[in-house]
This record gives sequence, structure tokens and C-alpha cells, in this order.
Amino acid sequence: MPVVLALLYVLCHGLVLTLWPGPAGAGSFVFLTGAPLLAAAACLWRARRDQAALGWRATALALLLWAGGMALNMIDALGAGRADITPRASLFLYVLYGVPLVFILARARRERLSISLIDAAMAALLGVLFFVHTQSFADRVENDPLALAHMQRMFDIQNLCIAGFAVVRWLAGDIPERRSFFRVLALYALAYLLVAYYINHYTSGDAFGAYNDLLIDLPFLLLALLALSQALAPAFVPHPRMARTVQAAGPMILPLLLLVVGTLVVDHARPLAVAGFVVATLGFGLRSILLQTDLMERQAALDQLARLDGLTGVANRRQFDAALLGEWNRARRSGSELALLLVDIDHFKAFNDQYGHPAGDRCLQAVATVLKATAGRAGDSVARYGGEEFAVIVSGSSLSGVLALAERLREAVEALPLPEGAISISVGVGFLHPPALASADQLLADADAGLYAAKRAGRNQVILHAHVLDDEGNAHGTMDC
Repeated sequence: MPVVLALLYVLCHGLVLTLWPGPAGAGSFVFLTGAPLLAAAACLWRARRDQAALGWRATALALLLWAGGMALNMIDALGAGRADITPRASLFLYVLYGVPLVFILARARRERLSISLIDAAMAALLGVLFFVHTQSFADRVENDPLALAHMQRMFDIQNLCIAGFAVVRWLAGDIPERRSFFRVLALYALAYLLVAYYINHYTSGDAFGAYNDLLIDLPFLLLALLALSQALAPAFVPHPRMARTVQAAGPMILPLLLLVVGTLVVDHARPLAVAGFVVATLGFGLRSILLQTDLMERQAALDQLARLDGLTGVANRRQFDAALLGEWNRARRSGSELALLLVDIDHFKAFNDQYGHPAGDRCLQAVATVLKATAGRAGDSVARYGGEEFAVIVSGSSLSGVLALAERLREAVEALPLPEGAISISVGVGFLHPPALASADQLLADADAGLYAAKRAGRNQVILHAHVLDDEGNAHGTMDC
């Protein structure tokens, strides 16, 4: 049905051209203005249903600017405007048409608002510089036979850049919704490039109201049809390096274009050219700083996630292994005490089977929270050792202090007000002093032996298995309940 409506639109436009001829082409202007407005409406409709909403909205804004330029053309053709203002305003809107498109083509996937504002400022200044350069040719059209050709070439460059960038973003897209958007934009931009080239170079001497006007409808109707179809781009997986390269290089589009266009206008608008150079340099530098800050924050968050257990929020097994080795090396150098507590939730499998996995997860989270709160010294480290087991590294504490801490942990867990009822833990304690007499693995083995003894003795208790020195300086293990 949308295809039929598009054909009817072109047919009605053709009938108006036939039945309402004239140099002003007033009837044709209604269709020339309506086509981009219909495409803008289709893009806004798609934006409400698509993850690439910003791209669709930017495209709709570009189409509205183009329609505004055509409306001013109509006012000028009907003699209702001012000869010194209306043509300039129309040209300005045609130039600004490319600003939202370049902005969205230069944009990465997700960026903070401040970066988007910097890009928007660079895109707006780019549009102003492009207009100043194009207007300099428009002012000389009557006196300079080459001025019109130069102005046409400027629009060719604008359209070619938009089409080229859109095709690259389409081919390098790795997210289906964004890739579909850039596919639509690329097809539209290519169609617009061809039609604009033909109109500007082969029919530039014809007034509006000729059958050539029908060609102008086509890119906008194509865009409307593609936007309404909601069809995803064909399955294609670009090379990851290609996708990352295009995404990383995208932000360079705006500053590079600013530098190039600024160079073009330096002869007849030096202050604006200097502003373009400054904004391009500072804008790219500032957005790079903000982007680097974001990347560092994300990296820090990822590093933290890599060290933490996803369910309980305490250190994971990998971080525990590194922390235990680090604390053992530090204790060996300083000759201080080092203890390890292995904590196991008693009968956790039965608890999990009876009350379900969500309740089991809440139980693990509650135990981890109380362990972390009770073992609150700066040198203590709580980790999830595996399953329902936790580990607490205690450095620089006497044996009596370690056993007192283990008992506080046991009592705190036993006092937890869980909806399912009270739970208990068994704690195995490994203690080394001085640590040089045994390895970190030995400390872990001692704690594990103590935990096994606590379970065998009936659970809900603390048992020490430690390596200490006898009177002759020999190491031996001890068990203590």
C-alpha cells in the first residue's frame, strides 16, 4: 500500500504540472514541499519504534530544513518575498539540510550529552562556513560565468560526502537497528545525490513547474517507504576491526570538514575561518578528553566487576587468590601474623532445595553482607570462595584476636533475621606465625582442614588448624575447637 500511495503522489504531481502550467510552478511547489514533509513524518514515526531514534530524528530535522528552503523558493517565485532576503534564506536552509546528517554520521554509538553538544556546535559552524562560501558564489552568478558551476560543485561535494559517509557506516555497522538506519540513509543519500546532480547540472536553467520536478519527489518518497517498512538490513557481520575503525574515525569527520571549509572561506570571511580552525581544534581535543575520561571510568568499572562476585558483591575467587598471595608475601617480609578463615553455610543445599534458588541467593547475599560488616578492619578481606563457601583473610592479628573474630562472625550469621529461619556457619581457621615457615597454600590447606573438622564435629562452630613454632623452632600443626 505505501508503494501505491507513493506512485499516486507522483501521478498527482504530474497531473498538476499538466493542468497548472506556468513559470512559477505554484502547484508543483506544493508537492515539492510535501514530499520531504512526508518523509520527515515517516522518520519521526520510525523514531518512536526504533533504537536508532536519534538518527531518525536528525534525518527528519534535515528534511524539515530542506522543505523550508523549498517553501522559500515558492514564496520567491510567487513574488511574495524580498529579493534581498528570501533567496539567501532559502540557500541557507538548503545548506543547513546537511548539518543534522553530518552530525549523525559522525556520531559514535552512545556518547554523553556534553560530547553531543560539542559535535552539534561543530556541525552548526560547519553549516555557517559552507553557507558563506556558497553564498559568495551565488552573489557573483550574474557577473561571473564560473560562479554557478562553483556553487553547483559545492552542493555536489556536500551530497557526495553525506552519501559516502552513510555507505561506510552502513557497511561497517554491527548493531542491526543502527545498520538498518544507515542502510536507509545511504540509499536515500545516493538517490538524492543522483537526482540533485542531474537537476543542478542539466536543468539548472529551467524554472520550477517543469516535469523535471517529478524527479525531486523520488528520493524523499523512497526514504518514506524505507522508513515505514521497518525491515532490518540483510544479515551481514562486518570484520570487527573494520567496525571499530569506522566507529573510532567517525568523530574526525566534523573537525576535518571544518578545517577544509575554513580554508576555503579564509579569503572572504577570515574571522569565520579562524573560528572554524579554533573550534575544530578545541572541539576535537575537548571531546577526546571527555571520551578518554569515559573510557577510563568504564575500564575501572570493568576492572572492579572482574574482581567482584556478581551475586554477593564481595571479592571473587580470582581476586581472593591474588589477595592471599599478596598478604602472605607482605607478612613474610614483615614477620607478622596471617590468618585465613574458611566459612561454609551449614546445610545450604537442603536450604536451597526447600526454599528455592531465589531464597538461596538472598541467603548468600545476607551472609556476605554480615561477614563484610563484621570483618571490617582495613586489613581484612572477604571473598566468595565458591558455592556457599566464603573466605576471610586476616592480617596482623594475634591468634586470640583471630579466634574472637571467627566467633563474632558465627554469632552474627546465626542472628540473621531471614524469613526462612535461622542459619549457621562452620568456620575453619588457619594461622601462620611467622609465615615464612609455610606457604600460602599451606595456610589454605590448614583452614580447609579446620573447616572439615568443624563440619565433622557437628557444624556451627569454629575450629583452628594452625602452624606454630615449638620451643625448638620447629613447625607443627595444632587443632583447637
